[in-house]
Amino acid sequence: MKKQTILFIGAGRMAESIISGLVKSPNIEDIYVSNHRNREKLMNLENKYGIRPSFSWSSDAEKADMILLAMPPEAHPEFLKELKPVLTGQFVVTIAAGIGPSFLEEHLGQDVPAAWIMPNTASEIGESMSLVAYGQAALEHHKLMLKDVLDAIGESEVCTEEQVHQLTAITGSAPAFLYAFAESLIEQAETYGISHEHAVKLVSQMMAGSSAMLKLKKAPKELREQVTTPGGATAEGINVLVQGGYSRLIKEAVIATNRKALGKWQENQ
Repeated sequence: MKKQTILFIGAGRMAESIISGLVKSPNIEDIYVSNHRNREKLMNLENKYGIRPSFSWSSDAEKADMILLAMPPEAHPEFLKELKPVLTGQFVVTIAAGIGPSFLEEHLGQDVPAAWIMPNTASEIGESMSLVAYGQAALEHHKLMLKDVLDAIGESEVCTEEQVHQLTAITGSAPAFLYAFAESLIEQAETYGISHEHAVKLVSQMMAGSSAMLKLKKAPKELREQVTTPGGATAEGINVLVQGGYSRLIKEAVIATNRKALGKWQENQ
């Protein structure tokens, strides 16, 4: 498969996270980035990653195999009106919350190859868990093209559009839940007289090691039981979490996240 050229429309944090992974891929020819609101950001990205700043995205679109929309959901409808007459067969991919391939097809045409990916910020270190849904016109070579992108930033899972809507709260938003958990542990560790830096080291390594155990395909229940001696100290801590509705709160947080995302999506229709 030939090396591909990608045009990013938008240069926010997630776009930069993806770019930082892509520049390491041997399958990428060129990366163009357009960000009309902040030319200084483009210069910084050029210095940092060697990307090509795009000051006329419509002209650079003809060079691209893939156009990756890294803009807010609410900016899509107006931009897609401008994009439609410029397209000459490019694969259009969005990373915006709530903007699935059906939305792209509705605005660009059913014959336009389209996809929706939802990575997370761990793409910055090549450890994202990305969700992807394809439109009707996406062919095998488009999927291979996008797989190159997703492999450069971590792992991915192909889902239906509805599943991406539902699961983004778990793969995209739940890292924030995890970091909030870490913050609480760090704060408590500091009350025992250690420095903030020491507390961060203890908690981050504990979480990294625990995540590594999960990645060995061991069941969370099995791992929890290994740590939890019946009637022991850990069991006492688990009891506090259970009595506080820990599992219920996590599930409610996911549901609330999805509800909010759905509301934003409906606003953009």
